[in-house]
Amino acid sequence: MRILHTSDWHLGQHFMGKTRLEEHQAFLRWLVEQVQEQAVDAVLVAGDVFDTGTPPSYARELYNGFIVELQQTGAQLVILGGNHDSVAMLNESRSLLECLNVQVIPGVLADAEHQVITLHNSAGEPGAVLCAVPFIRAREVMASESGQSAADKQHTLQQAIAEHYQQLFAQAEQRRQAHGRPLPIIATGHLTTVGASSSDSVREIYIGTLDAFPASAFPPADYIALGHIHRTQKVGGHEHIRYCGSPIALSFDEVGQQKQVLLVDLNPDGLEAVTPLPVPVFQPMARVKGNLAQLAVAMQEVAEQGVAAEHTQPVWLEVTVVEDDYLSDLQPRVEQLAEGLALEILLVRRQRTAQHDGLTADSGVTLSEMTPSEVFVHRLASESLPVEREQALNDLYQTLLANLEQDA
Repeated sequence: MRILHTSDWHLGQHFMGKTRLEEHQAFLRWLVEQVQEQAVDAVLVAGDVFDTGTPPSYARELYNGFIVELQQTGAQLVILGGNHDSVAMLNESRSLLECLNVQVIPGVLADAEHQVITLHNSAGEPGAVLCAVPFIRAREVMASESGQSAADKQHTLQQAIAEHYQQLFAQAEQRRQAHGRPLPIIATGHLTTVGASSSDSVREIYIGTLDAFPASAFPPADYIALGHIHRTQKVGGHEHIRYCGSPIALSFDEVGQQKQVLLVDLNPDGLEAVTPLPVPVFQPMARVKGNLAQLAVAMQEVAEQGVAAEHTQPVWLEVTVVEDDYLSDLQPRVEQLAEGLALEILLVRRQRTAQHDGLTADSGVTLSEMTPSEVFVHRLASESLPVEREQALNDLYQTLLANLEQDA
């Protein structure tokens, strides 16, 4: 059986005043083509279909249009809710979409059995059993207890998530037995996880708070399709635990990443192969840095690269000015450098302010991949505070965040 693993579309995103409509249209067309060409049996969308819980109407049209076009391929579609998605909005059309061979799991369901789905191959035979796990909100799997610290609540949440996975995996094993044949078991998730091996050459995405879910707590599924992190990667060096990443760059921090979707081949004995499918660049983006003289050269090079790549639209550009960043008329000077070039400057930054904005520069993690707790910890680390003062502030923030989470 062959599945296609994708996530983090963020339909409806506005990027510094720019709509991503054309990019998303092009990506979804390309995706349907890949499903046809690669003979995909099932498509898994591991969360964050939309950028907000109240997406604009054109984003909903994209979503519905994709579902209609995909039906012509015969592929089964499973859509998982992410932290950006509205459970209520995804749930609106859930029963209707079931008639179109689409399963939507907007959040943790009251009857967990409905989160165990049989995936069928092109012959209409059972090909795999799926534990369909969306983004899990604390209120869906645990009750608030008075007197718990933030660390206690986070630990309890991790245990509840692990128990949810184990419950679904046990039901998947029962489903497999009911089918009377060996079938691989797949799981999904929309969360930050910890690499299982600290010696892995791939950078682990755990940042240092309790918010990350340990990879060792996943059940022994044959493949685990994850969303939430926008950078494609294995988890802890495990071939079968993967983030596919977002299909388009959602911030300038993601410029230069090769975006992918993943083709996953499984046989009755388990995982056979994972093959990345590079996603074309539908909107070129670039970052340049230097003084005004250096920027003039860098902008020329970026524009020429865009022409060489046969992009019909101008390159979206982030400019960081060094040395000359004291100039009061910096913005018009930089814009003047881009005159006549196929460039569109979306952001001009001064080096002296950018230094204080380097929250994620060293780690290579984007803000969209970080939780509020992780942002707070990183920001706190940049201050020169006594250890006990830093710990007290962090404890206070974690308690506040945990209380807000329970009340949400």
